[in-house]
Amino acid sequence: MGERIAVVGAGVIGLSIAHELATAGRRVTVLADLEPLETTSAIAGAVWFPYAAERSAAVDTMLATTLARLTALATHEPDAGIDLRRGLIIERSPDPDRSWTTMLRATEVHASDLPAFGVAAAALGAGATAMSTTAPLATMSLYLPWLRARCAALGVRFERRVVDDVDALAHDFDVVVVAAGARGGALLGDDANVVPVRGQVVRVEHPGVDGFGIDGFGIDGFGIDGLGIDAFVIDDENPAGLTYVLPRRDCVVLGGTHDVGATSLEPDPATEAAIIERCEALVPAVAGQRILSRAVGLRPGRATLRIEEVPRRALRVIAAYGHGGSGMTLSWGTAERVAALLG
Repeated sequence: MGERIAVVGAGVIGLSIAHELATAGRRVTVLADLEPLETTSAIAGAVWFPYAAERSAAVDTMLATTLARLTALATHEPDAGIDLRRGLIIERSPDPDRSWTTMLRATEVHASDLPAFGVAAAALGAGATAMSTTAPLATMSLYLPWLRARCAALGVRFERRVVDDVDALAHDFDVVVVAAGARGGALLGDDANVVPVRGQVVRVEHPGVDGFGIDGFGIDGFGIDGLGIDAFVIDDENPAGLTYVLPRRDCVVLGGTHDVGATSLEPDPATEAAIIERCEALVPAVAGQRILSRAVGLRPGRATLRIEEVPRRALRVIAAYGHGGSGMTLSWGTAERVAALLG
């Protein structure tokens, strides 16, 4: 337990790993050139749902671990910014993947029931189906600072540093965990399989955000029925483009894009207009809401997760990246797996 451990990356993966290791009594320092609220994690949709990441038995275990941990936080730690929200997963393929329903209870929703979720049935078109469920959804402007503070309380040190050479860390550390997201492969220099996947979002005002406090959140939604934005909606097979509406405590997140290989971090006005148009068609209540902010992040796209020990380095190195669009969804499972690798 006396090993000096560095975690490179202060997004949700890095912070979760640091928390898990520090809880076990390990000496941990987080090294990152960005603060948590500057990372891609702060831009993420942050609802528990498997998206654009490896699916396997091992990953299913990680999904279940994260779901249990997030559900516990939503139930017992209101300041963490995680809430159990009802939501709708829209399906457009003739044989939709419902493997996630082995972890979350879900019910098929008929067209006549869509208005209860604020969804316009006409936007779905013929042949579409939908599943209703309840899942953890994080207000990341609250969750990331909360998680960082919990890490600090456990003794985790934070150092703002650009890490370009993992082996150079051998002077100060015994172990390094690379949780650097889309930069992970380049940082290790032995993995060309990581592809940036650009995601753009726009955050709009929630019409009910001033009308309730934390006690208004819970498993039954916002407690603001009638406003029409009390449920999350995910339509990742929308023929016009990835579409989701995610109501948080401080805003409603409208998205999105899945631009493989694109690297620009500048919000594109035409892309934003298209996102808003798709979201308004799907959930009419978002129409006309004031724009609060917009953002772009680069997801770490990879066919499989890389969570393994990396041989032939100057110190012990653990890779922990490649989560695609499921960083939040796999965060605690990743932390548990890294801790197991370290023994």
